[in-house]
Amino acid sequence: MTTYQKILVAVDLSSESEFVLTKAQLIAGPDADIHLVYVQEPMDNVYVGIVPQSAAFSGLGDLEAQLGEELKQKLTALGETFNLPSDHLHILNGSPAHEIHRFAKEHGIQLIVIGTHGQKGLQLLLGSTANAVLHGAACDVLSVRIGASG
Repeated sequence: MTTYQKILVAVDLSSESEFVLTKAQLIAGPDADIHLVYVQEPMDNVYVGIVPQSAAFSGLGDLEAQLGEELKQKLTALGETFNLPSDHLHILNGSPAHEIHRFAKEHGIQLIVIGTHGQKGLQLLLGSTANAVLHGAACDVLSVRIGASG
């Protein structure tokens, strides 16, 4: 069996991201290209129907830009911790599953590694990013169980 040479690691930039990235490095080939990806959903998509469209929220673009800068700093720090080159750190904008699939296809990714909390009940019915990535991927997907209790 050959090792994976092109790996996409999808992270949410929480403290659990290091665990997911460590798993990816453990199964990567010695010369593998690991791409670290965070997908930021546009705030107007996230809050549509919840946040009223008024002058009070006209600064949403500024808030989104500030958040983007903070996310970039977190992604850079994570990449440095794992010695990843800066051109392998990516912040994408849009629907997480869609953007992960698009990136994987465009970059010839052989394996997507993503964390999952193992949803149950209502969370499972509503779906999750990991589930959506798994069912739409054209390559292998490793779902890393995080935060498991017992």
